[in-house]
Amino acid sequence: MARPKSDDRRKAILVAAIRVIAVQGLSAPTALIAKEAGVASGSLYTYFDTKTELLNALYVELKTEAAAFALAGLPVNRALREQMRHAWSHWLRWSVSEPEKRRVLAILGVSDDITPQSRKAADHAFSPLAKLLEQSCADGPMRKAPIALVATLVMGVAEATMGLMARDPVNADAHSKTAFDAVWRMIA
Repeated sequence: MARPKSDDRRKAILVAAIRVIAVQGLSAPTALIAKEAGVASGSLYTYFDTKTELLNALYVELKTEAAAFALAGLPVNRALREQMRHAWSHWLRWSVSEPEKRRVLAILGVSDDITPQSRKAADHAFSPLAKLLEQSCADGPMRKAPIALVATLVMGVAEATMGLMARDPVNADAHSKTAFDAVWRMIA
């Protein structure tokens, strides 16, 4: 009879994958990930049938975590701008406070190993934010632009801002606010 899978071991493998992939990229061997997690190489494959499955699970996990952080405490009864500002500042704060996770998410985001199903699951985690973005654009200068373009522009400003916040942590909040104000003027 097979031993039941441990949530703690699965989590340890994902945490180890973050540390290893942040340094070595997608070429990181699963044996090293298993070693970093404190499990046997074969045990890794008990939890993830393939390295690709591990990468997809990690991608969804990180996107879901980032979305949850951005949405935590969202002031749903406040004006749309305040809701967007809240989500923006929380999302950027997560990204800057979790540099390894941010790096791994960026690597996975451009990987051909990430399946359409995993991308869809990650998009689902961000769907409340996408709805806020769509509502924000409804009457603004970007109202006729495809939402995918608007989201891409917002992501570009966010990535640039995250980089600046990481390099200048003393002024991180000011950079976040200034960038949000620029995004808001662009979309609303």
